[in-house]
Amino acid sequence: MKLSRSRAVSLMLCSLLLSSCAPVITTVTQPSRPQNTRVFTAAVPTTPSIAGATLYKGLYPGEHGQASYLIEVPDNWNGKLVMYAHGYAGMGAALTVSPPALREYLVAQGYAWAASSYSSNYYDVRSGIEDTNALAEQFGPLTGGKYPAPSKTYIMGVSMGGNVAAAAVEAETLATARHKVKYAASMPLCGVLDPPYEFQWLGDYTLNAQQLSGYGAQSYPASDFQTLLPDIKAGLFSDTSGALWTPNTVQGARLRDISLNLTGGPRPVFDLGFRVGGLQDAVLSTGGSDGTLNGILVKNIYGNKDVVYRWTSGPTPTPAEIAYNKNVVRTAADPQANPQRADGLRWLPAIHGQFNVPVLTMHTLGDFYVPFAHEQHYLKMAQQNGNAGLLVQRAIRAAGHCEFTAPEFVEAFNDWMKWEQTGQKPAGDDVLTPSVVADAKYGCKFTRTARPGVEACEAPSAP
Repeated sequence: MKLSRSRAVSLMLCSLLLSSCAPVITTVTQPSRPQNTRVFTAAVPTTPSIAGATLYKGLYPGEHGQASYLIEVPDNWNGKLVMYAHGYAGMGAALTVSPPALREYLVAQGYAWAASSYSSNYYDVRSGIEDTNALAEQFGPLTGGKYPAPSKTYIMGVSMGGNVAAAAVEAETLATARHKVKYAASMPLCGVLDPPYEFQWLGDYTLNAQQLSGYGAQSYPASDFQTLLPDIKAGLFSDTSGALWTPNTVQGARLRDISLNLTGGPRPVFDLGFRVGGLQDAVLSTGGSDGTLNGILVKNIYGNKDVVYRWTSGPTPTPAEIAYNKNVVRTAADPQANPQRADGLRWLPAIHGQFNVPVLTMHTLGDFYVPFAHEQHYLKMAQQNGNAGLLVQRAIRAAGHCEFTAPEFVEAFNDWMKWEQTGQKPAGDDVLTPSVVADAKYGCKFTRTARPGVEACEAPSAP
């Protein structure tokens, strides 16, 4: 087949970025989004210095306005820079920046690190990527020109920052970002690795909670959800007074089992994660949303037209499930909710599983806010693009969101660095085989600390 000259050039450019390339998508003009009108205020950080390193802090121009930054360079700097992307910081006007949990360890090992507040709050991953990349580019000027350019730059992040870290090494990001940084490796932790799925999950859970509690929505969005929330909770849980909630034995149990099927299937620690009141509150707080991610988009990204909700595991839905699904309100996602843009990254940057650097992830099995299914979806995307060999994933036996201990952080970081620097690929977990994931001891391989309420592993392997 003979290619046109323009098509041949396009394919050549794709091959320079990765072995595979995201499909070309026509950009669509959309009205200005609410996020563009919001004003945020960044302040110079007050983070204190630590021994053995020089800390730089201040403000710099970001995607949406001024952003705060921290940069720390060890006295024995090894020439490598780790960019740290923070998680979701809410919807307030104040912008803050904090050091990574591994700060002291990074300094002790000779790594410089840098972190941005981002120039906006809300779920603004576009700003997260652009501001983190811009900070990496400004490493020299912001440290007074005292150091040579880093020999390698890495990126790691937690939760929404995991979304930033994963999207930052995608082919589409490398092609369309305003600030382009070629990271040597990425480590998304407890990350949103399939952004559309995250908001599908939040919409599905809250719609089903409302339906099962007896207050089913008549239209989407469910504008009365937050008003009805006390009654919704009372219809599903027999006790919500403590840190762990207790689902009732009928509708609450059905909601739990629907959630199990939607978030990755049977696995250890799921039941405990479902009961964590703080995570339930976080998920339920999104009920009644209109699918624009609070103004990050201008059109609805959520749709459940073809979703069949199941609380059983048989090959086909039961009569009760069929009847139930007929009553759940349905809506369709707008196909142009998050198009590729001519002015840089999408408003919600895409993750296709198209990366060409080592990526190591870590996720808790009971995470009810950013479910374990993200890991499964991410691996499938990588497999479709022939990149599974560049992905290592680890499951941790914990119920909280981003609930990792220092030994688990350090081990993952060390293995990630060794992989990128020596080519020695570390071990990981099988996240796709149902029988493996459902095993009572799944996650023992990399869990280094037993958590209260979680069955301890008999003989956890040493780091």
